[in-house]
Amino acid sequence: MITAKASADSAVPSVHGTAVATGVSEREEPEWPWKDAPIRALVQRIHQLQAERAQAFRRLEEGHLQYLRSGPPYDFPRYRSTVHEVTQTFAAASREVLAVEAELSGPRGQPLLASHVRSLQQLEQTRLATVALLQLMGTPELTGQEDTLETHQLKMKVIKTMEAISEVLQDLRFDAESAE
Repeated sequence: MITAKASADSAVPSVHGTAVATGVSEREEPEWPWKDAPIRALVQRIHQLQAERAQAFRRLEEGHLQYLRSGPPYDFPRYRSTVHEVTQTFAAASREVLAVEAELSGPRGQPLLASHVRSLQQLEQTRLATVALLQLMGTPELTGQEDTLETHQLKMKVIKTMEAISEVLQDLRFDAESAE
């Protein structure tokens, strides 16, 4: 996994906030910066996006813990704001991951790499849905109705999904090296 320092030192540009930097409105699609990038750069960008997702999951978890500690009365508006920010981060990462997948499956003719990226996207969707369900089950309004077996099963599902994500990232990196 790419560390925050390695990600910051990377020569691979980030597209987050390009609309503001380039003066192109959010509704117009600026030229995609990865069009002629080597496969290695595309894979590195996927790893950077995964690091951004991991950071977003940490923010979501911290926001949920702050919400639980805030009450009663609970500070729901603050939690809702955190969820909104994190949702935007996930949506931006997903759009870019899907664009990389399309680039790999289309112009690059790399269906194996594209399938890894697609699997990664599906696993991240599963992880996010499961974490959201766990947080919902842990809300004070539902705590009395908590099903410890179901909670344990969901936590195990998150762990297994994270392990699968790590495996897909390793396969992606290995197969990308073979493709070049």
